[in-house]
Parts: sequence; C-alpha cells; structure tokens
Amino acid sequence: MNAPLMPKATAMWLVDNTALTFEQIAEFCDLHPLEVQGMADGEVAQNIVGKDPIKTGQLTWEEIERCAKDPKARLKLHKPDVPEPKRRQGPRYTPVSKRHERPDAIAWLLRYHPELTDAQICKLVGTTKPTIAAIRDRTHWNSPNIKPRDPVTLGLCKQTELDDAVARAHRRQEKEQAEKEKAEAQPASSRE
Repeated sequence: MNAPLMPKATAMWLVDNTALTFEQIAEFCDLHPLEVQGMADGEVAQNIVGKDPIKTGQLTWEEIERCAKDPKARLKLHKPDVPEPKRRQGPRYTPVSKRHERPDAIAWLLRYHPELTDAQICKLVGTTKPTIAAIRDRTHWNSPNIKPRDPVTLGLCKQTELDDAVARAHRRQEKEQAEKEKAEAQPASSRE
C-alpha cells in the first residue's frame, strides 16, 4: 500500500489545509501534479470532499510539518501499529455474482490439477464435496453447460493460494510414493 485510501479526497484535504507543494501532494497520493493543481484551482474534482489523512492514521502532523519546511522532502505513509487481521479459518465466502462460476472453476481444477484433494478444492473455491463429486461424475444439474475455467481469472482464489495448494499436493504425493516404495522394499529384504 503506497498510496493513501481515497487519494483524491486526501489530496483535496492536503491542498486546502497544508502548505505542501503540488508535487509533494501528487507523489504522496499517486496523482499527476497538474491534476493536484487543477484541484487547487477548482477545475478538477469539484464535488470531492476532502478526507483528513491524520484522522484515518495515514499521516501525522509531524510528517506534514517536516515536508512543509523542505519542498524536496517526500511524505511517507504512516504504518499503523496494529497488524492486519489474518483470514479466518472456515469456508470461503463467494459473492452471489460469482457463485455460478464455481462449477467451471471446479472442473478446471479437476482437469488440470487432479493431484488436489477434494478438501483443498473446497478451500480454494469455497464449495462442498458433494458438488465436486457431482462435477467429477458429470451428474451436476448444469453439467452440459460447465466449461473448465481458471479460478484465478474468475476471481475465486489468488494465484499464490493455488500455487501453495498444488505444492502441498505434490509434496503429499511424493511422501506417499516414498512410503509405498519403502513398504515394497521391506518385505523383500525380510525374506533374505
């Protein structure tokens, strides 16, 4: 996160309430300096209400005063002391608008990553094991219309989550293969 939340509203507040240069405000808010100048002149973003970055914890007065004294200094986004909350465990929520795309994602995962367990697919896409079984057996009510599509491009999971799940599945398969080879080799050595 390099830019503040609501960058135009933050820029409007900084223009109205500080002595910062347009370049400083533009760089902090990830805007073009001419856009910030247009905001100051009232030509751009006339209906935007300024948002105080100090109240939202994105800036401090000390930081603003430091940069106001030195036009070459750049504002730094204040990092909150509170850590970001981690995603809670449990089923993944899928928005209603994307729920009809889940069968396509499940079909894609079954086709291109058969090493994934049903539990991993459930966690990635936010579905149930009976739905996965129905798609695998082609008994799903909408089977004729299911077209395998990548769940990442559909927005049902992140690429990093998919990569982690596939890596875990490969490690599990390698471990099972090693145990199987060890079990096959053991009886042969005990006969000798």
